[in-house]
Amino acid sequence: MFIGRKNELAVLESAYQVQQSALIPIYGRRRVGKSELILRFLKDKLGLYYLGKKAPAQLQIREFLQEAARVLQEPLLGSLAAENWSNVFDALTGCFPKDKKFVLVFDEFQWTAEVCPELLSALQEYWDRRWKNSANIMIILCGSFIGFMERAVLGRKSPLFGRRTAQILLRPFPYTEAAEFHQRWSLPSKAMAYFICGGIPLYLNFFNPAHSVEKNIEDNLLNEFSPLYREPEFLLREELRDIQNYHAILMAIAQGFSTNTKIASHTGIPERSLHYYLQQLAGLGYVARRYPLTGGKPVARHVRFVLIDPLLRFWFKFVFPNLSFIQQMGPQRTMREIVRPQLDSFFGHCFENLCREALPRLYEQEGVNAAFTVGEYWDKEVQIDVVGLRDDNWTDLGECKWGPVHSFKQLTAELDRKVPAYPNPRNATIGRFLGKNPPKMDTGPPDLRCHSLDGLYRLR
Repeated sequence: MFIGRKNELAVLESAYQVQQSALIPIYGRRRVGKSELILRFLKDKLGLYYLGKKAPAQLQIREFLQEAARVLQEPLLGSLAAENWSNVFDALTGCFPKDKKFVLVFDEFQWTAEVCPELLSALQEYWDRRWKNSANIMIILCGSFIGFMERAVLGRKSPLFGRRTAQILLRPFPYTEAAEFHQRWSLPSKAMAYFICGGIPLYLNFFNPAHSVEKNIEDNLLNEFSPLYREPEFLLREELRDIQNYHAILMAIAQGFSTNTKIASHTGIPERSLHYYLQQLAGLGYVARRYPLTGGKPVARHVRFVLIDPLLRFWFKFVFPNLSFIQQMGPQRTMREIVRPQLDSFFGHCFENLCREALPRLYEQEGVNAAFTVGEYWDKEVQIDVVGLRDDNWTDLGECKWGPVHSFKQLTAELDRKVPAYPNPRNATIGRFLGKNPPKMDTGPPDLRCHSLDGLYRLR
């Protein structure tokens, strides 16, 4: 089953159909479905798909030529003694078909480029001299290290700068599309799966729709033989060195230590060294900086670091700190004694993220035409879950509640107490927003927009 990606497939198909060559970088974090997207696109097309690896340059060149010989039915390519990528592209160009466009894909491009530094310059040379004006080639460069792709392929200092004809930053599925993986589940169950797996198709596919979310947590994350039990370690080891420090930083953030000072104190890593580690984690799409959203200039001392990858957030909260307990006591007891007592609180923070993700959809539904920024606000006195800062001098402040709401009036009063604490430096009109998990939604005051989980999932 192939879900979503209609816009991305349309971009690739359009580039393939037009009478000109194309150079398209596709990048995004690991497991997001980049390779699946490309293979889906290639299904009925003539193309050479090469998966890069951490291997010597000559081995990769030889494997590439052998695959080219098979795809193009040119046996001599497989035995070509090519010393570098310029030799490869020179031989390959003469074998391109004349009557159709040929698709050339480098997947995991960062690994091939790392051991073959001349590859980027060779691509630039052949694109400029031979391929750009031929109208018969489509090049896709796909990479999982976002920082590398933005620097080495898209960046100003890259040999390929300014030559791309399109680009695709492939993001995880939004919560509405992630729900399609478990169509028979209730909305709360779909949301909980999204809170743990995010919009990563590989992880969502591991969650068995015949079982409850808790049973899936036991089977996939608390079972030492399951595919996701060590997944975060594999992800980090593939891209990073000094893995112990990254583990310590991610666990600190997952446990609520979100500032430079607190992370340094909790991990024992000097504060001056944290910048490098956090920069690497941000480049992989696992960690992000957040500032209180007011419309004013951000202040560096107010920055918080947050885990934006849901699986890592869950794993470093519940699994990594309890590996010994899990191995000794097993998945069921770990769920009962460690995970379940904290699960509603964990899901509460995740629901705040879902509400922030839903706000642009709400604006579209409401016909808001102004540009906007979505975030949150905090200071020593108050935490506001959702802030929507609009250019039409309107600011929305929202409160989100995942668990049972015992008193709707009390929830409304809590938001009313927070509104005056918001700085509002623009003197904007303040709108109020409530997001709740229970499907039953009370009628609030006219100026209070109330949205149930059901309503948020109906947004498209």
